Amino acid sequence: MKRLVILSCSLLLVACTAEQEDLRTWMASQERGMVGRVDPLPEIKPFPVVAYDAADDLDPFATSRVEPAMQETAVTGGPDMDRRREPLEAYPLESLNMVGVLMRDDLTQALINVGGVLHQVRTGNYMGQDHGMITSITEGDVTLVELVQDLEGNWVERTSQLRLQER
Repeated sequence: MKRLVILSCSLLLVACTAEQEDLRTWMASQERGMVGRVDPLPEIKPFPVVAYDAADDLDPFATSRVEPAMQETAVTGGPDMDRRREPLEAYPLESLNMVGVLMRDDLTQALINVGGVLHQVRTGNYMGQDHGMITSITEGDVTLVELVQDLEGNWVERTSQLRLQER
């Protein structure tokens, strides 16, 4: 058995040497036909160094440029944070729908639908998430004044209307 293994290994080695000789012959014939010259790389000139001194300039990533400083005047004129919140202040104004008006003597009330539940509101009530106080109710709409903060932290009044939804 040992003889068989040695004989098969020697046959494999003899077969490989013949292929390599053919390969060497082919490479030699190819080298004779190659003519050419590669140009040398051009000389690279060094890049001039320019000093950049921006220590005295404004920092574009400073938080003061992104978030303006809150001013002391932001507290005055703001909403009353101590008053009891009303149920409709939990919803954004866009999710509230005016579906009707009730008029009785001098009292006018609007019917507001939110999530399938009807709420009665009148002038002076609050609704919406921006501290919106109802200033007037007509047959076609509810007008309210909202208090929102601007970029500088000041409270600004914004008038909004909730119109009667028709089916």
